[in-house]
This record gives sequence, structure tokens and C-alpha cells, in this order.
Amino acid sequence: MASGSTTYEWKPHHLRLAVDAAGVALWSWNVDTDLLTMDAHGFELWGMPWSEAVTFEELSSHIHPADRDRVRSAFAATRAVLGPYETDFRIVIDEEVRWIAARGQGEDAGIVGRTMYGIFLDVTGRKQAEEGSELLAGEMSHRVKNLLAIASGLTNITSRSTTTTEDMARELTGRLTALGRAHDLVRPLAAKQGAAALLGDLLSILLAPYDDLGAFKGRIRVAVERSGVGESAATGIALVVHELATNSMKYGALSEPTGTLDIASTSEADHIVLTWLERGGPPVVKPAEPAGFGSQLVRRSVIGGLGGAIDHDWSPEGLIVTLRLKRSRLAL
Repeated sequence: MASGSTTYEWKPHHLRLAVDAAGVALWSWNVDTDLLTMDAHGFELWGMPWSEAVTFEELSSHIHPADRDRVRSAFAATRAVLGPYETDFRIVIDEEVRWIAARGQGEDAGIVGRTMYGIFLDVTGRKQAEEGSELLAGEMSHRVKNLLAIASGLTNITSRSTTTTEDMARELTGRLTALGRAHDLVRPLAAKQGAAALLGDLLSILLAPYDDLGAFKGRIRVAVERSGVGESAATGIALVVHELATNSMKYGALSEPTGTLDIASTSEADHIVLTWLERGGPPVVKPAEPAGFGSQLVRRSVIGGLGGAIDHDWSPEGLIVTLRLKRSRLAL
């Protein structure tokens, strides 16, 4: 040891402090009796009262049904795994879902008295971040495809409604600029800017690019109560409106020059109820295929982000969508 340096002697309680600080739960597994023992943090992590030992069957009752067979196979195969191993899985505590990483040593390495040792680690935060990144990547890919489809539709419609290249360039630029303004509202505003918009203004700006695509201006009508919308809620509403309007332009009332769209609201104690009413489009047929990414994104935005609900009425005269939005979420 160099002059002036000191050595540090680890004591058992020091190691315990370090383990607790890292949020690590310790476990041991007797490969003959199939009994597991865990420290107090392990039982807390699994939402179980402390006991001297627990069977794997008892632990399995808390594992998410979709992961249970995989985890059973992983634990059964640990002795055949060369060196360290790790498996991630979900557990369900009441209605809460947690992600757990189980780590240990395989191929009987380091086995003592027919007992294997390892740790459980709560990795819920990391898994949620990964899921968020995947959702964002899928959302961006889906949004870019929709924007390209809209831009293509705008170009075709503009080319049919103008007689000179100058007129086409002017009208197409105006429509793409309006679409850009709507797209900007999908992104959260800078911090401390307060409410993003009034609900009626937000809906009108988001739908403005689609209003010019028909035989007359004003075929999209918005009549909703005066209510402020926070930056987080504005993002969710913009995603929902963008998806509904895109589908309407592809398959619904906005695909016809004389088709109309009305958005109105009614008030409840804790909710604002928006009604999206399409008329004058092609006959409506309820989709037979399972919901695609766009529909899943809309439902997740409404239920998760806005604390509400969404309902579709596939009436032959035109689609009716009912959105129930929680007032307390709109202000966020």
C-alpha cells in the first residue's frame, strides 16, 4: 500500500447498508427442497409477509400470468447455465405491476450445501423507460407515415383544384403551413408557459388543414365550452384529433368534397364530453380487423393521459365518436 494510504475493512453491517442502498433483495434456493429464503426487502418487493422460507409455487402466484411459464423454465434451467444468468419478469401486487430482475450463478458454480444464491432487483423504472422509448419510436414512425399520406393527398387535391403552377404552389404552401402549425401543437410547450390553449382554439387550429379540402370552407364546425387546456393535455388531444382527422380524410366524411364534421361538447360534473359527428361521407362499415397502432395510440392517450374514455358508433350515415375527458386532467 502506498505511503499515506489506508485500508478499509468491510464489516457485515456495512455490506448490509450497501445492499439496502442499492435496493437489492437477497435470496437463496435449495435445489433439493425447492425452498427459497429471502431477506426482508425481498418479501417487501414481492408484497408478501416475512417468513423463514417460501416455496417457488408461492412466489409464482405473484408472477404475471404471461411470464409465469417462462420464469419457471428459467429457474429450472439455472443449473445448466454456464456462469452468471439474469431473467426479467413481471409480478402483480394488488393492481400494481412491477418488473423484477433475478440474477444468480448457474452450473452449480459457487454452490454451498446444495443452495444457490442470487438477488432480486426492482427494475420497473428501467422497463417503463424502455416501453416509453418504444412507444415514442412507434408513434413517430406512425405519425411520419400519416403526415406523408396527408401531404400526398394535399398535393393531389391541390393539383386538381388549381390551373397554374403558381396557384398550386401558393395553395399547397398554405395548407402545408397550416398542417405544420397543427403538428407543432403535438409537442409540449416550454415550461412555465401556462395553459397551451383554449379547447375550442386548439381543436380549430388542429383541424384547419382539413377544412380547405372540400367544396366549401366551414364544413368543419367546432362548438365547445370555454375551457383551458394544459400543455400535457394538449399533446394527448392533438394526437387523438390528428388520428381521427387522418382516418376521416382517408375513409370518412372528409374524404368527400361535401362531407362535414361537427364537434360539440356537453358538460358533466367531472368530465367534458366531446362528440365527433361525421356526415356526408361514404357508407360507414365497422372495421373487421383488430385495432392498429393508431387506434391503440388514441385509446391509450384518452384513457391513460386524459383519464377518460372513447366510444365509436359506426352508424351507416357517418362515424360518431364520443370522448369523455376528465376536467382535472385537461388543466395539466
